[in-house]
Amino acid sequence: MKLVGIDVGKNSHHFCIMDKETGEFNFAPSSFSNNKEGFDFLINSLKPYSKKSILLGMEDTGHYHVALLKFLLSNGYTVALITPKTTELTRKMEGGITNVDRFDLYEQRQLTRHHHNLKEELNIYCNRLQKSIDLVFPEFNTLFGSKYGVVYMNLLKTFGSAEAIASTDIRTIRKCFEIKGKGNRISLTPEKLKECAKNSIGISSEVETIQIKHLVSQIMLIKEQIAEIDKKIEELSITNNSPILSIPGISHFSGTSILAELGDIGNYSKPSQIIKFAGVAPYHYESSQFTAQHTAITKKGSKYLRKTLYQIILSVINFNPVFKEHYQLKISQGKGLRFTQGHCIRKLLRIIYHLLETGQSFDPALLR
Repeated sequence: MKLVGIDVGKNSHHFCIMDKETGEFNFAPSSFSNNKEGFDFLINSLKPYSKKSILLGMEDTGHYHVALLKFLLSNGYTVALITPKTTELTRKMEGGITNVDRFDLYEQRQLTRHHHNLKEELNIYCNRLQKSIDLVFPEFNTLFGSKYGVVYMNLLKTFGSAEAIASTDIRTIRKCFEIKGKGNRISLTPEKLKECAKNSIGISSEVETIQIKHLVSQIMLIKEQIAEIDKKIEELSITNNSPILSIPGISHFSGTSILAELGDIGNYSKPSQIIKFAGVAPYHYESSQFTAQHTAITKKGSKYLRKTLYQIILSVINFNPVFKEHYQLKISQGKGLRFTQGHCIRKLLRIIYHLLETGQSFDPALLR
């Protein structure tokens, strides 16, 4: 067996070929450019050996390794990704031996992480929008049963302030209330809106009005992008057909996110390893005279996996009587909300591990 170690860089990479049995170099350390010419040089250097006799290893360094990884996989080579977060003495393969199917997990991980990031951006823009509304039309939200509906957004994008609505012809306001297709109609009328705008205590600010219109456009764009991503994620989830989707409370998005973050389940020998990888294992603190009984979670590992788990755990609890009983028991014992959620998440991860290992569907009767 020949081991090929690759040190990944932004503009160039370094590699060497070593015999696994003897430890001798078959190819002295060399560099190659991060382009087609450099990739071809690496392939030509590997040609003297059969593809089955070669194992390539490289660090999972952000995104610089991705093009090279895909190139090697498309040429039929076996690649092991090594996480750079582990120590030199205990390097652990994350994603293990990589093939084309595993590369699909990488793309799914990028897609679900993009969803998470867009959601965070959306929250930021929504908070900024509400701040501006409170300044120019503080009564606006009280006129609607819920925020961010079609009429709600149309009015803000068109006018942006109480002052603008109060000084606008009623026929122009009515156009914002026109909704095409099916959907619930609001009880608010253009006349009532204008009357409220005339009596508003909101300040007059051209700057805030401009900002509101821009924020509404950005929010609408991000929502369209999230909808596009969710549609693609659902397609991938249906193709994956993972048994974890049989757990009530896990959606196409959350299921895909969990699978993509965990990677190949074969790289974990027991449930405690994925609990640790999710960063939801209790932090162990011990000194010569004291051992903590209740500690926070470690928060190490994949923050995206941890975020997904905390987002879905209440749904999982509500949909499953066994989880709900466990949750209510901990609460009745005086445990905190976050502490109890952590308990339920670890229980959920043990179930996920079992389902992925066995390929079985979720059966709540087996939890009792």
